[in-house]
Amino acid sequence: MLKGISPLLSPQLLEAIARMGHGDELVLADAHFPGETLNDRVIRADGLRIPDLLEAILPLFELDSYVPSPLVMMDAVQGDLLDPDVEKSYRERIVKTNPQVPPVERIDRFAFYERSKKAFAVVMTGETAKYGNILLKKGVTPV
Repeated sequence: MLKGISPLLSPQLLEAIARMGHGDELVLADAHFPGETLNDRVIRADGLRIPDLLEAILPLFELDSYVPSPLVMMDAVQGDLLDPDVEKSYRERIVKTNPQVPPVERIDRFAFYERSKKAFAVVMTGETAKYGNILLKKGVTPV
């Protein structure tokens, strides 16, 4: 146990976010996401919800300020509807450490999968919200 660091962050997740560089991406994936299929670096966070992980990660993780949106979520496929409460619950946690963060960018399901293949890591969570996946782009820590 470390002082000042959330107990939700496993040693493997702490190592991954410490090793990431500017522009690297981290996917916080819902429980239904095909993480093992898409990426070789999968970190298990079973039972943990994404809003709680966002609150634990973002005090340690600078979001990229050089892109239009350092936050990307999957858009609904035709015929499905997004639950606005999912993004709202994420944003409530995100703005605690990033009050000026731009809106979340929404991309097609398969475009999200392609980004996930290239991501630094995929964190498989216990999130059950439909379209609950979110991608974080790491920025440069200010001096």
